[in-house]
Amino acid sequence: MREYTLLMQEWMFRKPGCQPEIIDLPHTWNAIDGQDGGNDYWRGCCEYEKHFDGPKYNKESQCVYIQFEGVNSSADVFLNGKELIHHDGGYSTFRAEITDYLYEKDNVLIVKVDNGVNDRVYPQKADFTFYGGIYRDVSLIVLEKNHFSLDYLGGPGIEVVAQISEDNLDECLVNVKVFITGTGVPVIKILDAEDKVVGKPCEGANVSFKILNPHLWNGRKDPYLYKAQAELLDANGETLDFIEINFGIRTFKADAQKGFYLNGKPYPLYGVSRHQDRKGIGNAITKEMHEEDMNLIKEMGCNSIRLAHYQHDQYFYDLCDKEGMIVWAEIPYISEHMPNGRENTISQMKELITQNLNH
Repeated sequence: MREYTLLMQEWMFRKPGCQPEIIDLPHTWNAIDGQDGGNDYWRGCCEYEKHFDGPKYNKESQCVYIQFEGVNSSADVFLNGKELIHHDGGYSTFRAEITDYLYEKDNVLIVKVDNGVNDRVYPQKADFTFYGGIYRDVSLIVLEKNHFSLDYLGGPGIEVVAQISEDNLDECLVNVKVFITGTGVPVIKILDAEDKVVGKPCEGANVSFKILNPHLWNGRKDPYLYKAQAELLDANGETLDFIEINFGIRTFKADAQKGFYLNGKPYPLYGVSRHQDRKGIGNAITKEMHEEDMNLIKEMGCNSIRLAHYQHDQYFYDLCDKEGMIVWAEIPYISEHMPNGRENTISQMKELITQNLNH
């Protein structure tokens, strides 16, 4: 089974022209100058260094990944002198397998982070600050070599699509697809909010379940969530890997004259546009701050949120599902078109969709 270890404390931070300092994550170097209104905040390349002992794992049967949930804007990651990955785009999850480069003791992880001006990574012009830093969680993941994939666009290795028509809300077809690294037999089932099995275990990497009289996800009034669970079994029926993901069953549409519809009924949207920063903190916010934002939005009577202008923390998308919020999601293709930025536009959109398809 998977084991997660956060790497959040005691990083060495180096910024050109400044003395190195020890910091904890989440962190941004623009927490102050990015909020003073001068539009002259420092943009460039800084370096983070973390020393850590290798996690305990079975070298014959297991592997280790490192996961970054948000590094703005470009990142080059090195472990013990070996380059692991380059990632462009400051708002999405990315990972790299590190098994072959790990030492048992005193591993040296270096992340070079760059939010400097360029003509290929969005955004470069907008009415918000492009905070530089490692501002979301970093973790190690230990799991079996045969596992649900972690290698495709930062996704969870599982896709859930609930197909239902507002002409027939009494029947829903739930398609679940999983992606596998290595070998194994995937077994998938669907549970309701009370953990009762409503879709019996079914073998296969791409399976469908018919849910009769589904309990609909109905916004703030009733944000009901189902759960898809997937196990990967070896030849002896032992569990190699396990993942689960929440999803709601609903229909929605927008009509130019009549407005927004949820489950076939008019559903006027009242909402806010939300950014991921705080005064004196920048974008290096905590889960408690995400929750406070949600509580304030609920207190205002909102039922929808525009998550501007980029992919937000996965934790906040989960909160939106749980609290019944309609979400408008975006990538930071904004203010100006950059001819050299087309590839980055597409990769950021693919990451947004892959990592949030269940929402």
